[in-house]
Amino acid sequence: MESEQLMSGSGPRYYQMQSEPSPSRMSSFFPFTQSVPPESTRIFDELPKAAIVSVSRPDAGDISPMLLSYTIEFQYKQFKWRLLKKASHVFYLHFALKKRLFIEEIHEKQEQVKEWLQNLGIGDHAPIVQDDDEPDDDAVPLHHDESAKNRDVPSSAALPVIRPALLRQSSMSDRAKVAMQEYLNHFLGNMDIVNSREVCKFLEVSKFSFSPEYGPKLKEEYVMVKHLPKIAKNDDSDRCCACHWFNCCNDNWQKVWAVLKPGFLALLGDPFDTKPLDIIVFDLLPASDGNGEGRVSLAAEVKERNPLRHTFKVTCGILSIRCRTKSSAKVKDWVAAINDAGLRPPEGWCYPHRFGSFAPPRGLTEDGSQAQWFIDGRAAFDAIASSIEDAKSEIFICGWWLCPELYLRRPFREQASSRLDALLEAKAKQGVQIYILLFKELSLALKINSDYSKRKLLSIHENVRVLRYPDHFSTGVYLWSHHEKLVIVDYQICFIGGLDLCFGRYDTFEHKVGDNPPSVWPGKDYYNPRESEPNSWEDTMKDELDRGKYPRMPWHDVHCALWGPPCRDVARHFVQRWNYAKRNKAPYEEAIPLLMPQQHMVIPHYMGRSKEIEFESKNVDENNKGIKRQDSFASGSSLQDIPLLFPQEAELDSCSGFPKSNGLDSTASKSVSFALRKSKIEAAVADTPMKGFVDDLGSLDLDMERSSDVKRQPGSKLSDPEWWETQERGDQVGFLDEAGQVGPRTSCRCQIIRSVSQWSAGTSQIEESIHCAYCSLIEKAEHFVYIENQFFISGLSGDEIIQNRVLEALYRRIMRAYNDKKCFRVIIVIPLLPGFQGGLDDAGAASVRAIMHWQYRTICKGHNSILHNLYDLLGPKTHDYISFCGLRAYGKLFDGGPVATSPVYVHSKIMIIDDSAALIGSANINDRSLLGSRDSEIGVLIEDKELVDSRMGGNPWKAGKFALSLRLSLWSEHLGLRRGEINQIIDPISDSSYKDIWIATAKMNTTIYQDVFSCVPSDLIHSRLALRQSIAFWKERLGHTTIDLGIAPEKLESYYNGDIKQKDPMDRLKSVRGHLVSFPLDFMCKEDLRPFFNESEYYASPQVFH
Repeated sequence: MESEQLMSGSGPRYYQMQSEPSPSRMSSFFPFTQSVPPESTRIFDELPKAAIVSVSRPDAGDISPMLLSYTIEFQYKQFKWRLLKKASHVFYLHFALKKRLFIEEIHEKQEQVKEWLQNLGIGDHAPIVQDDDEPDDDAVPLHHDESAKNRDVPSSAALPVIRPALLRQSSMSDRAKVAMQEYLNHFLGNMDIVNSREVCKFLEVSKFSFSPEYGPKLKEEYVMVKHLPKIAKNDDSDRCCACHWFNCCNDNWQKVWAVLKPGFLALLGDPFDTKPLDIIVFDLLPASDGNGEGRVSLAAEVKERNPLRHTFKVTCGILSIRCRTKSSAKVKDWVAAINDAGLRPPEGWCYPHRFGSFAPPRGLTEDGSQAQWFIDGRAAFDAIASSIEDAKSEIFICGWWLCPELYLRRPFREQASSRLDALLEAKAKQGVQIYILLFKELSLALKINSDYSKRKLLSIHENVRVLRYPDHFSTGVYLWSHHEKLVIVDYQICFIGGLDLCFGRYDTFEHKVGDNPPSVWPGKDYYNPRESEPNSWEDTMKDELDRGKYPRMPWHDVHCALWGPPCRDVARHFVQRWNYAKRNKAPYEEAIPLLMPQQHMVIPHYMGRSKEIEFESKNVDENNKGIKRQDSFASGSSLQDIPLLFPQEAELDSCSGFPKSNGLDSTASKSVSFALRKSKIEAAVADTPMKGFVDDLGSLDLDMERSSDVKRQPGSKLSDPEWWETQERGDQVGFLDEAGQVGPRTSCRCQIIRSVSQWSAGTSQIEESIHCAYCSLIEKAEHFVYIENQFFISGLSGDEIIQNRVLEALYRRIMRAYNDKKCFRVIIVIPLLPGFQGGLDDAGAASVRAIMHWQYRTICKGHNSILHNLYDLLGPKTHDYISFCGLRAYGKLFDGGPVATSPVYVHSKIMIIDDSAALIGSANINDRSLLGSRDSEIGVLIEDKELVDSRMGGNPWKAGKFALSLRLSLWSEHLGLRRGEINQIIDPISDSSYKDIWIATAKMNTTIYQDVFSCVPSDLIHSRLALRQSIAFWKERLGHTTIDLGIAPEKLESYYNGDIKQKDPMDRLKSVRGHLVSFPLDFMCKEDLRPFFNESEYYASPQVFH
């Protein structure tokens, strides 16, 4: 039946085999030269095996041997695939090999004659008889070695295949099977014959067939395409025999080798090429074709007017290519294979997963998905530097802003080698390929000077490649930006979050405001965008600010590292964006290659191997006992142990809906974290696919056996309030991590989410999975939502201006808790002021005021705000459910210098739900970041699998190790908690934590800062007039102050019993705990902050600001 199914046009079937895992890998891009030795161009470095599975004929009554079809199973290293071949295919292969042998013998004799003539002194120009035959389409460069002697193909070798003994009809198939097996054994037993182009074409293999990082071997074959530039060839293999008279073939159609992998379709000029001519990376397809005929297919047959032409079309995103094959049967095979690859679990790249994301949830089984968080720049930059230092093959960097002169470790004078350009230069000289994708800004609006960064990076080394995108005039994109912040190293580890590799981002938990003389922040890295934005970044070591007068703006951020399948999903996003930018910016520039996304591996299931698999393997071995082994290079293979193993589908737990564990321990979960700075980045554990995974777009299971009556999970921590202090902080030896700025490396469930559209990534669909994840997480939250974000601009249902619905989700969840009479907390931390240049009353600060308008409109001003609507229903109880805070820091600008304060710029983009799930990424809470059609963004949702005992609302609670440790570290930094005090905030929603510590600390710190500095913003200032008066008063009194009144008087004056007492401001500031302050809800409450008609911002689209 199997052979009959193959004959009926279902196409070849391909299987994988099992092997031991190994960290060996290949780069996504290989520079290929013709000067490499023959061994380097080989596809096979050890001999493959073949077994005849079945023999079939189209008609049971037809005994013609030439019409027999053979189902052949091939096995090479980890790979196993099946092909359906007719006897005629073998016949053509045989005579192609004989032709090759004949040509090589002629060339060998020519060389002998040439050498003989030279010995006679006749010279190099003696007439030599040349072979008049043009090389066929499968010709290879001839190697002048002894390969011809090793390629002897006896003329009689194929005769038993062509004409098996004609006896009884029932024995015909058996005899043909034996004859074919003997012939396969003959040429598969010779390394030179196996690596000939004739055999490689017959076996349907190429240089990418057995690269495990690209996934299992699927379909490969020559096809004709029209869209590519002219490919230089030395023959007329694409032209038919009649072209010499009629020129009937259109020269625009060219023959290329198509390679289908689970995540992409690549086109090569030749099976031996390593550089793709074009690639289609599979992505989400439209849910409907617009005609009501259901979901659009990735590949579809095209009806040609000429019945002799057989065409199919592959469409993904805005890219569409047409391919021709030799028959309609081949068209059907290709269409079926491509559509199957695009929808194949677990990825199913063409089908939307949970939240509408391009990427499936990972970590549902023990697939090596791991995550580790970093708070503030020092911890994250140190880890990024370590990963770059350990890079072996490739580095991907994507950023909104990138500064080549950024020091990733400090003090900068002692860490010269940690400068970003120095790190990249060292790796590029070692052969590491570096790809950097920069946002090309509109220079009139932004001063990040990406053109300078590109020129500087390209001057490092030829292995550094840089693209800037978009081109504003050609694309028509002026308002939106590429906002992702990514570093991906060797497809093994990636960094994702809010930190760009640029000036101003390096910081510690202390958030110092001064650095004079400079030791931590050199030159323009001493950065305060509220005071001044440099007009040029080229003289980077020259100060922009007077360090004796102005504080730097402290920078608070959160970043995380990912290992395993989530890392490769992030890399896939980068590859998709890189290829789209390359097609638009440098389509014909060979120095800028197209990239191919790597496929995740699968871990072995030795205990779960079925008897059928074992029997099958045994059968293949028995059928190949007679194979003669010659010239095997297996022992020297660098790829022979790379893991690409037979996938055993995970068994779903009927209760939870998640796959059960396969019973194997993940070694990666026991590996060291980033605490050891110089440790090597270990290869991610192989991944396990999910069984037919189809996501429920609206589902998010956060229950996770967390109730008080659930049995304690294996491996969960004992109920010790200081477990996080004593264990996790103790692990972070390499970072001097007294403040808990590096988290534990934990196994978790991860899903990559993003905001992209046609302009940003070339997709056919707008993806807003970050927006969907935010709303879904909030809706499913049981006890609390904690948010840190650079912006907070959102809308309630019915808001026709602001389209994202994060605010509506929060409002509904709070109202549900109120109606159910349950405790629920929403805590939101955002910057006190937008981080843009200009005093709030300055004529040139309309942009700052416009952003403030939209934020206050979201929070507390007008009928569209959440506090206005909650107050109408809840009254004063509103503050029991939701609070808004900011961060502020203080210090002396230098020893003996003035005391200064500055808002800590909250740049993190995170949300923590119930101490069990965390969302970390680059997306702000506004329409720009969340709608998908505007800024491009990326993030990750991390759901804990490692649970620890905790408290929630006074009851026992199973918290997630990742989410809980992240919240505890953030809160301890914001609240200024010391060792031994962490247990006070274990329960985030109890009154003792939320009211007595969080809210009380914010109010106390706010009062102290107001007493000392009278700083801006303040609840005491309700209008621009009051702001002008306050600024004028303090400038006159102090002689100098900052743009937001950030300089303290030398002495504080207070009245006591009618006497004026003076006090050092530092004595008053010693009572400040941490950095938390209340967000000033009444600041400028009497002003309309929108741009006026006489300001240029009035004529800009309001969408720019929200």
